Amino acid sequence: MSIKGKAFIAGAYEHPGRDLPDLSVMRIHAECAMGALGDAGLSLGDVDGYFCNGQLGFGGISMAEYLGLSPSYIDSTFTGGSSYLAHVGHAAAAIAAGKCKVALITQGAKVRGVVRGAKLAPDTPEYPFEHVFGETNAGIYALAARRHMHEFGTTSAQLAAVKVAASEFAQHNPNALLRKRVSIDDVLNSPMIADPLHRLDCCVVTDGGGALVVVAPEIAKSLKRPSVKLLGHGEALKHSGDGRPDLTYTGAVWSGPRAFAEAGVTPADIDYASIYDSFTITVLMTLEDLGFCKKGQGGAYVADGAALRLDSALPVNTDGGGLCNNHPGYQGGLVKVVEAVRQLRGEANPHVQVKDCALALAHGTGGGMSRMGSVTLVLGREDA
Repeated sequence: MSIKGKAFIAGAYEHPGRDLPDLSVMRIHAECAMGALGDAGLSLGDVDGYFCNGQLGFGGISMAEYLGLSPSYIDSTFTGGSSYLAHVGHAAAAIAAGKCKVALITQGAKVRGVVRGAKLAPDTPEYPFEHVFGETNAGIYALAARRHMHEFGTTSAQLAAVKVAASEFAQHNPNALLRKRVSIDDVLNSPMIADPLHRLDCCVVTDGGGALVVVAPEIAKSLKRPSVKLLGHGEALKHSGDGRPDLTYTGAVWSGPRAFAEAGVTPADIDYASIYDSFTITVLMTLEDLGFCKKGQGGAYVADGAALRLDSALPVNTDGGGLCNNHPGYQGGLVKVVEAVRQLRGEANPHVQVKDCALALAHGTGGGMSRMGSVTLVLGREDA
């Protein structure tokens, strides 16, 4: 069953805070929920489907209790930073199946000033092969970057161009954590975190979150605010398989084609893209794997950042992305959808609004480069 046109994003909200020491995680979820519902012109009483990533308390049950919800459908899928894009697709499927009509998706996180502990449990299959060697997020992505450089001649300056483009957009975002424009030299001269990734190749770490409201077509028609139509949704898992993982590609090689096929469009049709940017290498490889350029040509594609800017064929992360704006709780997928909604509604910051934006893509990556959950959404204007 295709979910094309079966559901609409009617509300979207990004918490303006980036450092929230005085708010609980549940309070952040709640503020985001009310923001998205208010954006849609709906209330908590209208919600009959609830989606969150299940990392808080007893997952969606605890959060539903806090919000006073009694949903007929609940989903606590967790695929890291791509969870919230998966929730959009799952909500659309639930709506198409008649399980709910108004689905609320929330994210809330507090990580500023918190020392992150081990992320791998001892009873997972990857633990004895990675954790014992001091595996870190930056380290895993650095391995992928180094391999991409070895295979395709990608350079650190090309990676830095992704950050430069993000900073060009972030200067127009009053809520962005990093609003200062940077140069390629600034990136290359920033401290090395995990060779070849410098500090400015890495995303920001923020508190905050966001929320989305996905509704049935008849609900969307009854609302005063413009909605965004879900046209395509694709999911994919990548893992170590036979123990010889290839670090030169991401799960987008599978999730992208699935989303494009369902939407009935091609990469060339996309006017704007929100690409998960935990690191600069993430963007470069994802652009390749989604088909915006050929494999191995990502470095040349993003060189000097020109290909990602507003006057290019494919503006990317016009809010500044995770590299400059917001990456709440190490999971920035939900805010990718929020910016795509803004662009399609024509409500992005005037300095970064894509002219006549009719089709947008949002892509989330959860996990590392050897093991990840990838989700791609293709979205269109309400009349698409």
